[in-house]
Amino acid sequence: MFDLKSKCALLTIRDLSNFQSYDNLIVKPLGGLGWECEFVPWDSTLVDWDDFDAVIIRSTWDYQQKENLFFKTLQAIEASSATLYNSLDTVKWNINKRYLLELEKENISIIPTRLYDSFDFEIVSQLFSFFNENKLVIKPCVSANADDTYILEHSKMENLRSVLEGTFSRKDFLVQPFIKSIKSEGEYSLIYFGNRLSHVLLKTPKNGDFRVQEEHGGTLKAINKPESSLIDFGNKVMGTIPYQCLYSRVDVVRGSDNYLLMEVELIEPSLYFNMDPKSPQMFSEVFNKWHG
Repeated sequence: MFDLKSKCALLTIRDLSNFQSYDNLIVKPLGGLGWECEFVPWDSTLVDWDDFDAVIIRSTWDYQQKENLFFKTLQAIEASSATLYNSLDTVKWNINKRYLLELEKENISIIPTRLYDSFDFEIVSQLFSFFNENKLVIKPCVSANADDTYILEHSKMENLRSVLEGTFSRKDFLVQPFIKSIKSEGEYSLIYFGNRLSHVLLKTPKNGDFRVQEEHGGTLKAINKPESSLIDFGNKVMGTIPYQCLYSRVDVVRGSDNYLLMEVELIEPSLYFNMDPKSPQMFSEVFNKWHG
């Protein structure tokens, strides 16, 4: 029997009623390893981070709306006696999707991507010809939960002009061809604790949508026997990440002849502990070993 002396803060948001979170599933196994867990809103101003031994970023799913305050909080945690997972340097690298181009230079196949720091309607309209595609995706470089993500069709671009100009005039954004397999097959998520693969799932959008998140009607399916090529691709991506991470989620879609990286989620990804009954214990053991 352990004495519950070590304290761990699980960073969250004040209201999770519009989200699906499964982080409560790690509280019991962490407790069994001597950790007392407390869910703490990340933007709380009344927290003394020195009261905790460790802080794990979890369901902070509105940080993109208050990015500067989010960094201020993480800086305060790193300046305290608590250890932050994943690290502030990891967050700084991963928060802007420009990292995708860095991984492409490491021979990781990504969805073809164009990045911009200012919005020009005519330039974006020309990307249909550039990519030779009928549908494009536009989204902020700093985003979460598919916020401000749009499907563009050339014939309907003019209808979206004011929305696009209002959304992207003051933020970095990226444009990619829409990958058809997202609708026909879905998006794979490979979840790692440390460098060890825990579980794999397939997320599919509801009919008439392209967003795979549960909050947008997407469905989840555990993939108990993933293709070896999918695992190899995920492991290759993990080998290029320039930081050691307690948790990682590699999101992948199938291209015309190979897998393509959609995103690497190292800040606050859902780790879908509900999809693998062994994953809460595995996560807890990896965390306890890392912190020990």
